[in-house]
Amino acid sequence: MKTKYHYASVSKALEELKLLGFDRDYNLDEDFIVQNVLDINIVHVYRYEGFTNPDDQAIVYGIEPKNGQKGVFVSGFTPNAITDALRALIDIQIRQRE
Repeated sequence: MKTKYHYASVSKALEELKLLGFDRDYNLDEDFIVQNVLDINIVHVYRYEGFTNPDDQAIVYGIEPKNGQKGVFVSGFTPNAITDALRALIDIQIRQRE
């Protein structure tokens, strides 16, 4: 499935993804993302960019692992917000574009 990109507030993104069945919070299990990079498909990416402050940037991923447990991962999008899980998701995005 091709990744769909959206621009919305974080709360709107989470509402829309929940309606689509993305109900697992992968922020509570970042190790799952890091350990299963080859088994994860990113199907939705929501970006929120604050108009006045670059620190207001956020990204919401709608991810679908091969195990079928669709869920979300939310992160700030600043250099100090990059975790191992976010780095893994960025790598997945790059791989999916190839």
